[in-house]
Order: sequence, then C-alpha cells, then structure tokens
Amino acid sequence: MRISFHGAARNVTGSKHLLTLDNGIQILLDCGMFQGMGEQTDELNEHFGFDPAKVSYLVLSHAHIDHSGLIPRLVSQGFSGPIFCTPPTMELTKILLLDSAKIQEQDAEYSNKNRIRNGEQLVKPLYDEDDAIRAIGQFKIVEYNTDHPITDGVTINFTDAGHIIGSAAVHLSIQENGKTTRISFSGDVGRYDDLILKAPQRFPQADYILLESTYGDTLHKDAEAAEGLLKDIINQTCVIRKGKVVIPAFSVGRTQELLYLLNGLEEKGILPDVKYYVDSPLSAKATHVVKNHSDELNRDVHEIMKTDEDPFHFKNLTFIQDSLQSKALNTNPEPCVIISASGMAEAGRVKHHVRNNVGNEKNTILMVGYCEPASLAGKLLNGNKTVHIFGEEYDVRADIRSIRSMSAHGDYEDLLNFISCQEASQVKRVFLIHGEYDVQEAFREKVMNKGFENVEIPDRHQEFIL
Repeated sequence: MRISFHGAARNVTGSKHLLTLDNGIQILLDCGMFQGMGEQTDELNEHFGFDPAKVSYLVLSHAHIDHSGLIPRLVSQGFSGPIFCTPPTMELTKILLLDSAKIQEQDAEYSNKNRIRNGEQLVKPLYDEDDAIRAIGQFKIVEYNTDHPITDGVTINFTDAGHIIGSAAVHLSIQENGKTTRISFSGDVGRYDDLILKAPQRFPQADYILLESTYGDTLHKDAEAAEGLLKDIINQTCVIRKGKVVIPAFSVGRTQELLYLLNGLEEKGILPDVKYYVDSPLSAKATHVVKNHSDELNRDVHEIMKTDEDPFHFKNLTFIQDSLQSKALNTNPEPCVIISASGMAEAGRVKHHVRNNVGNEKNTILMVGYCEPASLAGKLLNGNKTVHIFGEEYDVRADIRSIRSMSAHGDYEDLLNFISCQEASQVKRVFLIHGEYDVQEAFREKVMNKGFENVEIPDRHQEFIL
C-alpha cells in the first residue's frame, strides 16, 4: 500500500492525499482547491499530480473549498466513483461548489476584460456549473460513528472533528494481504473550547495518522478577548472614524461565529449601533444549514437558544442577496460592517469590497482566520503598502487588523489533545499535513515529545510505502 500527498503538503491549502492499495484501488482523501498561492495558484489547480480517472473512491472530510473545491474538476477529468461524506457536509458542499463555479466564471470574465485591454492571453475557469452539478450527483451520505464498507476489505468511519458543521476525521480499516491497516485522517481539527461546536471526538487506535498542523506553533487567546476586540474595532472604525469595517470571512464556519459573537454583544447591550451586512448569498444558505443541524452545536449555544431563538441574528443585520445591493455598499458613505467571502479575500464579493475600501484611512480591513502569505489577505497582514487587485495597484491606507484567536483550527494544545487518545507506541508513522513547513518543524518536536517516534512532513507529490 502507498500514500502520496498532492496538496496541503508543507502549505495550508489544496488538501489531497491519495491511497493506492496493492490491488490497484485508489482512495482519495479530500480534493481541495489551492487558494492564495500567488502566481502558482492556477498551475497547481490545473494539474492534480495523479490521473483522476484512476481514482476509485473519494472521501471528503468537510466542505471548505480548500478540501472540496476541485471535486468538479476531478469529475470532469474522469473520476466517476462515489464521494463519501456526512449529511451536513453534503448540504454545504453542494452550495459551496455551485457558488465556486459561478465565482470562477465571473472572475474569469472580469479578469479577461483587463487581459483583452492589455493584449494578454485569456483565462478559463477551472470548471463550470454543469461540472459542479455532475459532481454533486456522486455524493453518498455516511453518518458519524458508523462503520461503512466502501469496497471489499475497506471500511470508513467518521468521527466529529469539531471544525465546522459536518466536519469529520476519517478512519479507514483496510484488510489486505492477510492483515488489517488502520489509517486516520484528521481533516481539520477544531477547538476544544469552540464558540458554537462540540469538541472533537476521540477515535480508535490507528497505525498511521495524517494530522493537520495549521497552528502547530500557536496558542489561541480565549473567545472573550475576541468578543471585546471585535467590539473595540467596530467602535473605533465606525463610531469614531465614521468608516467601514470589511471582514473577509469564510461563508461556512467563520461567518456564523462572527454572527454569534455580534449577537452576544447585542444581548449584553454593548453592540455598536451601526448597520451590519453579510454580503454573501452563500453565507445566508450556510447559516440556514447550521441552524438545521443544531444537534451538532455545543451546550452553551443550546442554553442561549432557550431564551434567544436565533443566536445568529441581531438588530441592524441584513443579508445581502442581490449583486446590485452589494455594489451599492461601495458607494454608500454610511459607516457599517461588511462580512463577506472569501476568508483570504482571493475571490468573491469581498475582493471588490477590499478594493473599494483599502485606500481610505477611515476604514478597517479585519482578518479573522488563517491567511496564506501569498493571498490578498495575507499580503495585507504582512504590511504591504500596495496590493494588486484585479490587475490594478492600490495603496493601502486602511487600518489592517486581525483576530487570530477566532480560528476554527485547533492550536497545538488542541492538536496534541486530539491524538492523546492514541497509544503512541502502536502508531507506526504520523504525517503532518496542512501547515507551513517552519510551523510543522516546530510541531513535529511537540508530537515526538508525546512518544510518537516517526513523524514525517511530506512534500508535495511525495510518496510513502505503508
């Protein structure tokens, strides 16, 4: 049996890990889109590093685009097998992929206007809406904590990873050549004190573990600090400077956490009295899915729901659907808070909001999660004085802020807690994925200090024999 790593290998995006059994069956764990990788991004998304037509099965850990976003392209290039995931993941991925296809088509059209003017080669979207619809037809639901056979000798089991609604750690039991091999793939591990979700579940003993390491060198601050900081930033920007706060936020997970925090500020009577907009039809749909799966929310949320029927809604909140309404936000001088996708400001409506607000010192661009260094959000966080957006250069005059403690990824204590249910001496190898290389090197020492002797940091397209 072999495993190869084709994304989220020494970087934090494009999750793709391919198991090849001795009988030729191939099982792909996630099929994510690379995001925020600068000039490399398009090339990385166009070439998988393996033949999609030879993949037998796809197992999806959760809906985020960096884990699911290339599924339609995989299908368009020959993959015809089933795609296994939890019920909420199927619901969320459906709306995410359809939205992704639309955004890619729109962004390609917008970019091509400048390319035609500059005499440059035109670009094509990675896939279209028809490709996304075909891919959605291949999804198969698997409930949490259920052994589900996918082929002779291969069983999958999902445990709650606590990252977003429907997120799962994937556990495979593979019987081959007279022995059983147990492989656990963490997906993205959530936090044990998450604002709205339950803690990650313990999982059965594994022989091999694929472990995410996004914040392998970081400890997050507590949620109360995030709430206070969010209030202060809105007050300073909107009330005092009369500017706008633009928040790039993933439609699934981060947007709901922001709404929950803002609702909490209203419940305490300290929410700044300005207009709040969620400018993302996808975010509205995702929030509806979260409400429909309230069984996955934690006890604190259920306690609040006893007196507040909707903990994701508050006064002065408007969900923007129409694109004309979205454009109107850019010409409206009224102070406000705009929450819009995507989280790294690489695509979608938020990219337009950043473009229209980054040059005004009254405004604030607020990042609330991990950003690839080469992404637009990453460049802003790095202190770039100018940024290129849709092929044009813009001076950065807005205040650039971040609340990193809001990440849905566990910090290194959470990650070590996640694997604490394992007997380290029985784990043959741990593969650190979904992390920047310098962070992974620091985290490897922490994992080895817990008794895990063989800890690898795979490079992109690197293959190992299991």
